[in-house]
Amino acid sequence: MDILKWVIVVVLIILTVRNFLPAKGVKQISNTEVKMLVKKKDVQLIDVRSALEYELNHIEGFQNIPLSKIKKRHHELDREKEVILLCQSGMRSNKASKRLKRLGFTKLTNVKGGMSSWS
Repeated sequence: MDILKWVIVVVLIILTVRNFLPAKGVKQISNTEVKMLVKKKDVQLIDVRSALEYELNHIEGFQNIPLSKIKKRHHELDREKEVILLCQSGMRSNKASKRLKRLGFTKLTNVKGGMSSWS
């Protein structure tokens, strides 16, 4: 019985750690780097925070598609263009990049630190 408990604990730890790791094949950029990309026309800037968070404070040029709706609204995005994802800290945008990757998107970029480190 003790071995089963340890196996469960190890599996839970692995799943938790995996959740925080960046998705494979997803570019990670800083806020400094994204500031240069905001002006480009061939990228899609997506803020995955809630509608209320977005309404209270957002970066001009970013479209709001909350993480909870990314699967339903992914068809609004062009698979041929780079998708740059932003949230408050970088966690939800990392999750969004994993979801979009599973949906077949290949040009994905996550903003490390999110709005919390925006200056």
